[in-house]
Formats: sequence, C-alpha cells, structure tokens
Amino acid sequence: MKEINATGLSCPGPLLLTKNVIDEDSPGKIKVSVDNAAAAENVGRFLSSNHYTVSRKEENDQFIVIGELSEPGIAQEKQTAELFSALPNEKKAAEKKIIVIISSTCMGHGDDELGTKLIHNFIRTLNEMGNELWRLVFINSGVKLTIEGAQTLSEIQNLEKSNIKILVCGTCLDHFNILKLKKVGETTNMLDIVTAMQLADKVITI
Repeated sequence: MKEINATGLSCPGPLLLTKNVIDEDSPGKIKVSVDNAAAAENVGRFLSSNHYTVSRKEENDQFIVIGELSEPGIAQEKQTAELFSALPNEKKAAEKKIIVIISSTCMGHGDDELGTKLIHNFIRTLNEMGNELWRLVFINSGVKLTIEGAQTLSEIQNLEKSNIKILVCGTCLDHFNILKLKKVGETTNMLDIVTAMQLADKVITI
C-alpha cells in the first residue's frame, strides 16, 4: 500500500500530491493522511473518480483516506477527464459555458446592508442566464451563502436541481468552521476551480 502524509499542506496540496502518485505509480491501494475534513473529502472524491473504493476514518487528530483500486484497467487519460466531469464533448453542448464566482456575502463596496440585498437579488436572477450558466463557485466568505439558514439557500438549491454544478471551497468552509453546515453544492478545491475556469468560455467574478 502506498502511503502519503499530506498533513500540514494547504489546498490543493494534498490533492496534487495524491494525483502525482497516481499518475506515476497507479498503486492498487493508497493511504492518504490529512489534517482537515475538507482535504479528506477532496482526496476521497478524487480517488473515487479514479476508480478507487474509498473509506475514511479519524485517527489521532488526522483524517485518513484509504483507496483501493477497483478497475485497474482504466486508462489514466480517462480517469483525469472524469475527475472534473468536463469532457471535451460537454464543452460543445452549449454555445457558451459561463462560470460565476461569488467571493463575498456582499455585492460591491460602500454599504454592507445594501451589498447583502444586491447579492441575494443577483443569485435569485441567475437563472435568467439560462443554459449558459455552467458552474457557480463560492469562495472566501461567499461560502456562507451555501450553509444552513442562509437566505439564498433555496435559490442555490434550485439552481443545482437545474443541473448547474455548484462548487464550494473546502478550505474556505474550514476557515470559517462551517463545513458541517453546508447544505448545497460539492465541497471542492482550487485545482477543480482552476480546471473549470480553463474549460469555461467566460468567467465572471462577483
């Protein structure tokens, strides 16, 4: 079994280290140690997308992720493509693919009360973008819009039901200690976000 100690590494360090080991060795079994729940979720999701059966446990203030390869014959190129759920033919399915990145609970500067109203109105209006809205990404304090009790939670959940992929920064959730309160979207990492931006036709940051 290949063992990786990724404790102390910030996002996306644990994921990149795991990816490099799989790219180079394709081990049948792998054990990854991290020091936060968000990293454990990201590594586990990565291993699952690369055809590993995944189990997780906590041990001595560490999160242990163990993956056992279930389909060793799958080509690495296919594994990498499936990781991001963004194959080239998906890019051709619509005229445009737009990513909207929301980095705050407020929109604009000058008056936070007004900014809060504006960001809520913005999210409620996003469905007017139609099929061009491809990914909705929440980073920094913007992740607070995805948790239990957030005024915009139902709107974001409706967007997810309409097949818009919601990505929520795991490092940010950990920073604000609200990972367990997240009620919508996929806990993600900077590698996923950067890759999605690369595949998009347009990126809008709020």
